[in-house]
Amino acid sequence: MTTHGVCDSIRDARERLARRIHRFIPCLADPGRRASVGLKAALVAIHLVFVGVLFLFDGDLINATRSSPWYCHLPPHLYAIIVVLVSPMCSGFFALTGVLVGFFLGRRLVSYTAIYLLLFVVTLVQYFYTSCSSPGYVLEAMRAMEEIQIKTSKNFRQSASSKAGSQSHPVDSRQSGWNYSELNATAWMKLVMDMYPPGSQSRNWTCAYCNLLQPPRAKHCHDCDKCVLQFDHHCVWLGTCIGQGNHCRFWWYILEETILCIWTGVLYISYLRTNITAEWWKDVIMILLLAVLSISLIFLLLLLFFHSYLVLTNQTTYELVRRRRIPYLRGIPDRVYPFSEGICRNLFNFCCSCSKGYILEAVPTAEEIEAQARPYTCWDVMACRCC
Repeated sequence: MTTHGVCDSIRDARERLARRIHRFIPCLADPGRRASVGLKAALVAIHLVFVGVLFLFDGDLINATRSSPWYCHLPPHLYAIIVVLVSPMCSGFFALTGVLVGFFLGRRLVSYTAIYLLLFVVTLVQYFYTSCSSPGYVLEAMRAMEEIQIKTSKNFRQSASSKAGSQSHPVDSRQSGWNYSELNATAWMKLVMDMYPPGSQSRNWTCAYCNLLQPPRAKHCHDCDKCVLQFDHHCVWLGTCIGQGNHCRFWWYILEETILCIWTGVLYISYLRTNITAEWWKDVIMILLLAVLSISLIFLLLLLFFHSYLVLTNQTTYELVRRRRIPYLRGIPDRVYPFSEGICRNLFNFCCSCSKGYILEAVPTAEEIEAQARPYTCWDVMACRCC
C-alpha cells in the first residue's frame, strides 16, 4: 500500500469517527459550539490541575489541617444559616449545599480543607450555571409580553361575559379576528418608543440583523446573533453574552473565582515555605503554577473591581466603552450616569433583577440629566443623594 493510500485510509477513519461522535453529541458538529465546549473543558481542566497538584504533592495537607488551628469547631446549623443567607443573591445551589452540609456533618468538626473543596465545587457549578443561563434576549421579552397580553385579554373577556350574565364560550383567536403577533408588535413598538426621547423614529432603533425594535440599552450580539437586553459583553470563556438576565450571576462567579484563586495561592505559598528544599522538580512546578495563579489573580481582581463599579453606577461595559457611539448617551457628560438610581437602589435592582422578570429602562429626560449633573452640596451629602 502506498503512502497516499495510507493517508486516505487514515482520513476516512477520522471522518467516520467524527460522524459517530457528532451523532452522539450533536453540539460538537457546530464549529462555534465545539469551540465553546473546548474552552469549558479547558477551564475545568485548569481548575483540576491547580487543585490536584496541590493535594498530590502535599499528601499531608488534610492531616496537617486536622492538627493545626485551622481545624475549628463550626456548628453545622450556623454554617447552614450563613450559606442560606448568601444564597438568594446568587443561586439556589448554595442553599441546598448549606442544608446538606449541615445535615450530613451533624456534630462533626468542619475543616477548612472541606470548605476549600466545597468552594472549588461551588465555583465550577456557578460557572456552568452562569454559562447556561439566558442573558435576557429582546425576543424573549417580546414573547413574555405577548403571553401577558393573551392572559389579560382572556381574563377581560371572561369577566365581561360573567358580568353580562351570558354563557361563556371559548374564543378562538383566528375566529375572533385577534392576531396576537400583530398586537404584540404594535404594543411593543408603542412601549419601546415611549422610552426614547420625543420625536424619535422607530427605524433608528430597529436592529438591522434581527429586524426587532430595540429598547434602550439593548444591542445585537454578532456571536450569539441575537439582541440582548442591557448588553454588557460577550464572554468567550462562558460561551454566552452577559446581559440583564445573568450579569448578577456573572459577578458572583467572578467573586467566587477570586476567593478560590487567593485561597489556592495561600496554600501554594504555605507548601513552598515548608517544603522548599524537599524535591527541586516539585518546587519548580509549584513556582510556575504560582506565577500563573498570580497573573490570573491580578486579572480577576481588576475584573471584579471594574464590574463592581459598573453595578454601583448602573452601567454596562458596552455603554462605558462605546458611550460616544450611542446616540442617546452622546450628549451626556461623562461624570453623569443616566440610568443610575443611587447606589442602594442600583444594588437592589441588580441583585433582584432575575426575580422581577424583564426590566426596560427609559432614556432619562433633559431635566433628569440636568439634576444629576448638578454639583453635590453639603445638604446632598447629608441626605445621601448618591444612595
